[in-house]
Order: sequence, then structure tokens, then C-alpha cells
Amino acid sequence: MGTADGEANTLNLFLSIGLDKRTAENVLVNQKVTANLTAVIKEAGVDGCSKTIGNLLYMVATKYPANALIHRPSLIQYIVSSKIKNQAQLDAALAFLSTVGPEPFNLNEFEEVCGVGVDVSIEEIESSVNTVLEENMNAILEQRYHFNVGNLCGQVRKCHPWADAKIVKELIDAKLCVILGERTADDDKKPLKKKKEKPVKVVEKANDAIACIPSVEEEVNPYSIFPEPAENFKVHTEIFFSNGDIWRAHNPREILEKHLKFTGGKVFTRFPPEPNGYLHIGHAKAMFIDFGLAKERGGSCYLRFDDTNPEAEKKEYIDHIQEIVQWMGWQPFKVTHTSDYFQELYDLAVELIRRGLAYVDHQTPEEVKEYREKKMNSPWRDRPIAESLKLFEDMRRGLIEEGKATLRLKQDMQSDNKNMYDLIAYRIKFAHHPQAGDKWCIYPSYDYSHCIVDSLENVTHSLCTLEFEIRRPSYYWLLLALDLYQPYVWEYSRLNISNTVMSKRKLNRLVTEKWVDGWDDPRLMTLAGLRRRGVSSTAINSFIRGIGITRSDNSMIRVDRLEHDIREELNKTAPRTMVILHPLKVVITNLDAGSVIDLDAKMWPEAPSDDSSSYYKVPFTNIIYIEQSDFRLKDSKDYYGLAPGKSVLLRQVILYAFPIKCTEVIYGDNDTILEIHAEYDPSKKTKPKGVLHWVAQPSPGVEPIKVEVRMFEKLFLSENPAELEDWLADLNPCSKELIPEAYAVPSLASAVLGDKFQFERLGMIISICYSTHLIFHGFERKKGLMSLAKTDALTSSYFAVDTDSSPDKLVFNRTITLRDSYSKSGSK
Repeated sequence: MGTADGEANTLNLFLSIGLDKRTAENVLVNQKVTANLTAVIKEAGVDGCSKTIGNLLYMVATKYPANALIHRPSLIQYIVSSKIKNQAQLDAALAFLSTVGPEPFNLNEFEEVCGVGVDVSIEEIESSVNTVLEENMNAILEQRYHFNVGNLCGQVRKCHPWADAKIVKELIDAKLCVILGERTADDDKKPLKKKKEKPVKVVEKANDAIACIPSVEEEVNPYSIFPEPAENFKVHTEIFFSNGDIWRAHNPREILEKHLKFTGGKVFTRFPPEPNGYLHIGHAKAMFIDFGLAKERGGSCYLRFDDTNPEAEKKEYIDHIQEIVQWMGWQPFKVTHTSDYFQELYDLAVELIRRGLAYVDHQTPEEVKEYREKKMNSPWRDRPIAESLKLFEDMRRGLIEEGKATLRLKQDMQSDNKNMYDLIAYRIKFAHHPQAGDKWCIYPSYDYSHCIVDSLENVTHSLCTLEFEIRRPSYYWLLLALDLYQPYVWEYSRLNISNTVMSKRKLNRLVTEKWVDGWDDPRLMTLAGLRRRGVSSTAINSFIRGIGITRSDNSMIRVDRLEHDIREELNKTAPRTMVILHPLKVVITNLDAGSVIDLDAKMWPEAPSDDSSSYYKVPFTNIIYIEQSDFRLKDSKDYYGLAPGKSVLLRQVILYAFPIKCTEVIYGDNDTILEIHAEYDPSKKTKPKGVLHWVAQPSPGVEPIKVEVRMFEKLFLSENPAELEDWLADLNPCSKELIPEAYAVPSLASAVLGDKFQFERLGMIISICYSTHLIFHGFERKKGLMSLAKTDALTSSYFAVDTDSSPDKLVFNRTITLRDSYSKSGSK
């Protein structure tokens, strides 16, 4: 029979139960609903029926809970025999069966819940309708046909939940017609919406406004989307086979109760990194979800190393992961390894072979790829079970060469899902394992081990990124094949940040080929790199919480958004100080060479004046240093820096020191400027517009503290370098600049690793990149200085002490500039 004939017969079948033609044709478009409705009609055993019964059968086909399929024939008989005869009863029945699942239930309880045998007469309905209309009469007369009839129907249904909704509606419509008469033209007009009165504007104090800002605790709980462990008897997914079979993943009561007994009904999650590199910011999102859900529900989270590939794994990576998880603020319930379960995994693989669900295969990787593309079975797929058992034992004992055999799962090579194409469960690898040593020479694949270890560890929620969604059927196939407990699987959108790469393969190449200075290079989005750059774990977690844990998509998050959260924290925690990157010597000619004036500098803008701990001493002597870019030989009207004959005000970190005026320029060879002579105004009566930061010699003849400063920019020029064929060509040649001898105020001498500061006035420097070095140029200085005169906040940067610091020399990494493009432009 042709396809067209088959569709015609199916259409006639649907029409025979009273469906209108349009609905029936729409059903045919949906293969799943077509199969369900055909099966329901077959189970009903009807050769045509009333439209009322047909509509209820259609509802069963589209709404029936998959975890209770065993009870569907019984429900259908209730419908066919008219014991369940309206939508309200059917809705109650479906809700009841969804809760029961595949377990037996008490028929009397079921019938009571569904109103079976309850007959509501028309007289009873009419009496309730009259009562409801009387209670609402004033509003009905005022609003006439604009009154919400659905509200009236709902009030009647509260009195008679099993009443026929159609009869209720017809009675209400008829009585309204008697009360209100025929509809008029005004009744058909849309009612005018009443304008809401604007509330009286109340002017409040600034402190009151701050009090209205919601705290973090008041924000929406991001973990509320996840079900409770006790709900894990419902169908997680359906596995469709090419022969028409459907496996529906769910936990039978006995298995679920055993699981709940072990966990005490609490949430158990796992964070399962592969120890083949350092963790990046994408892993921060995974940690936030895995550890965060367990913490929010009072449960536990494993740190489980997915160590199934010994060739790529190192103890360095294992140690790093444990350390960085702690740094991110998470405490594992238990540290485990997939290798801890190698024996159990092997035993279960043997069981799969015995059940005829796995076989030893000898195809090469190229042959496996070809056969999968053609949806062809392996020549060894149907070899005798005994033969596969012997060969698998030979694999375990090291009697078969590497690459000459694999163990494959016997799934479905004709499936629409490529992850059901007989996945590889075991490979031969003669490699030393960091955890298991040399005990094993066969190693399980991720697809085989991941779901089984989830089950063995009684994980309640198996959470992963969306690219693993296609693997969900194979995940449940394996657990169903072995009759194991099935965790609840949920996928979330992967975190992608602009101007970087997140692939461990690409990160590994950057490190091994020395494009960067190791896994903790501050330009990388590894967590170690971010930490070294001066970013805190709390800022990272705040950023993760802000972007959410939805399944939306894999959209690119601009790095500006992360930088915004970093600034928000550093603005509150990083004290202000002054450093000169490119010093230009200024000699104060009217101050004695031996004089040292100690000035008070303020670490925090908001610090109270009587708080001595918020101040530190800054020496002012006759030799100070300013930025080279803050001096110009030719003055102009809109220039606010220092120039011959011009005055500027020396900044004193929040406060101000003295005005100085350039009186002479001292030149060296080739007309280079050696130093500037200036006079200071001790009375501070001069009121110049320009304000400069500075550093002085702490005492006569003693140079200021020399520190090394490292300036970082985005590592890649493009927003999404991973999409480029030659992604390495997109590396930003100006991503790192070393300033080996910057001058700092004396108070920075006591800085230690972990300290962070705001170096004021660095945002105004414009960097131009040439082939091998950076040159600071003044072509945008006018705009920068005008900004400086208006607001100091736009011209600073945050820095952190680097691990390369020593007692002889401090090294500072620029964490971020103060300029915030994200807060101005909004969400990106």
C-alpha cells in the first residue's frame, strides 16, 4: 500500500471518531501524535464513536503521561463506557495517573478522584447558575455583555466540578440573554480602558532610595526550575527506535525508593571535569549550577574527575582543579574519580554482552565513520555472545593490540539520532593512568561511563551543557538496558565569552606553543588566569548568576558584561593610590632640596574625615615625577595638562596637593626633554583647571619605589575567533605591554600577593600598537583631559599584585580599566 493510501486510511480512522477534518489533517502532520492517536483508537476497540468520546480519546493521545502507559487501556475503557464523560473528569484522571506512574493503584480512590458515577442533573446546574447570576447581578447590569462569562462558568464549576462545561455555558448564555435582552451596537464596542491615576510624586532622601534596592537574597531563585528528587519517577525522555519501538525512561517505584533511602531524599549533584587542562570561566558556570543547586537544597555535590583518557591527563591538572574549586567558594561533598568504578564498569559491560546488547568490534576508526554515515551495521555486530565475552576478556588481559578491537553497544544504527549508532564503550590503551596505575589496559568511554557512574553515585540531577542534549537518548538507553537508577538530566546553555577561545584543545595549543605565558596567563579566560589578573571568585559568581542558567541558546556574552561585575566589586574593595608609568622629572625650584612635606592621602572617596585608617602619608619633595604624556610644549585652549608658563594642580588621591607652574624646560641630546623646572604655590591660591597625578622622591637623592606594571588588552581582535579558520592569526599583538620601571608612592612597598589597588588617572593614556612595541601618543589627549577635569572616575584603572613579585621588586597586573561600556550600553 502506498504512502498516500496509508494517509487516507489514517485520516478516515480519525474522522470516524468524530474529529473535524481540519483537526484530523493537522494530526497527520505530527508523526508522534499520529502514532499515539492510532494506538489509542486501537486500544479503545471502537469502529466509530460519538464526537464526545472521540474528543476525549484525542485528549488522551495528546496529554497522557508517558510514565503511566501501562494504565492507558484501563482509562480508555472508562471513556468508552462513558464512566468518564467530560474534560473535567479526564483532566483529574490524567493528573492522578501522572502521580501514580507505572505502579498499581486503588480503583475506588481513582474513581472518587475522577468523579466516576457522579451525575449532575440539568436541574442542579440550573439552580447553581441562578445563584451565581444573582450574586453578580449588579456587575452584570453595569457591564452587560462585556462581563466575563468565563468567570461565571468557573463559579458554577466550583459547585459542580463534574458538570458538563458545555451545558453550564449554554445555560448561562441563555439566562444572560433574558436578563439583558438582545445585544446592541454598544455591546459590540470594545470597552474604553480607564486611565490609571498617576501617583503623587514623593521626593525622598537619597538614603531612602538606596533602601528600596532589592538585596541579593530578594532576587529570583535561579534553582527553582529543578524538580525535587522524589519526583524522579516521571518520564525523563523517550527513545524512538527505527523499528517503531519506544523506550520511556523513568524510575520504577522500587528503584526510586532505594535511591531515596540512600540520599535521604536530598539533592545529589556532581561537577565532573576531565583533568586534561586548567578550568576556564565556562566551568565556573557549571560549578555555580552543580554546587549551587546542591547547596540551595541542602544537598551534596561530588567533585568527580572524569579520568577515562590517561594519555591526556596529568596530576598537575588534578591538583589545580581541586584547588580552584575551593577558590571559587565550593566545598565538595566527596572527591571521586571515574577510575574508582573501573571494576564495576567492567562488570556491567560483561553483563551487557551477556544480554546481547554489546559486542566486540574490529573496525578501524575510518570504517566506523563510513558505516555510521551509511547507517550500516558492523560485520561483527551479530557475532555470538560467547565469542564477544572471550574477546573482551582478552582485551582486558592485554592480549589484543591497541586499536585492533573495541567494545561497542548494540543500539540502533538506523536511528535518527547519530548518538545511537552503536557507541564505543571500551578502547584498548597501553598507557599509565594517574590514578589507577597500570592495572587496566582497557578504558571506558565518556558515553559509557558517565551515565553509569551518575547512577552508581545516586546523582539526583545530572546537569550538562546543551551540546550534550543529543546524547540524552544514549544516556538513558544504557541505564534502561542495565536496569539501573536513572538521574534527572537537564541541559543548560553553554557560556561563550567574546574575544577569547574556550575550547580546551585551543587553550592547550596556546599554552604548549607559547603564544601565552602558561595556563594562568592573565589574558586567558582560565580561572587561574582571571585570578592572577586580580579578578575575585565572588565577581565571577556574580557574573554567572546575572546571566542565568537557562536553556535559551549559545549566544555570545560580551566580555564587557564580565568586566562590569569586576568593576562593581573593585570599586568597593580596591584602595586608591598613585603610580607613574612613564616618568618625567619635575624639579620644584622654590622648595628646599632637603625639605619633605608629608601630605595625607585618602584611600577611599567615601571615607569619613575622622577615620585615620583610611589615610596614608605621601611625601612631597623638590623632585617629583609626572607622566610624560601629561606635558606638552605647545599649549592650547582646550588642553588641561602642563605646558611652559602654565599651571596645573597636583592630585593627592581624592584630595589635592599644590598647584605648580612650569618655568623652564631642560633639553638633552636630539632635543629630548630631560626634566622640567617648576614652582609650587604653597598658599594654594592658584586655581588651575588641569589636575595631574604624581610621585615624589621620598627623600633627597632617593628614587621612588620602582615597580613593574603589566598592561593587558583582549587576547583576540575578533569577537568570536573560534569561528575563524586561522584563529591564531587573530591574536592581538598588543594584548600585553610590560613597563619595567614605573614609579610608585612609598605606601605600595608593603603590598603583598592578593592586594588590589586603583591606580588613578591611567584611563586617559591612549595606546597605539606598532609591530613590536607600544608608543603612547597624545592625539586624543584633549578629550581625556576634559574628562579628567569633569570626573576623576573615568581615568583610573585597577591593578593587582602578581605572583612574579619578589621582595626586591613588585609586579602589578592591570585587572581592568575603570571605564564601563556595559553599564552605559545595557545588556549585551
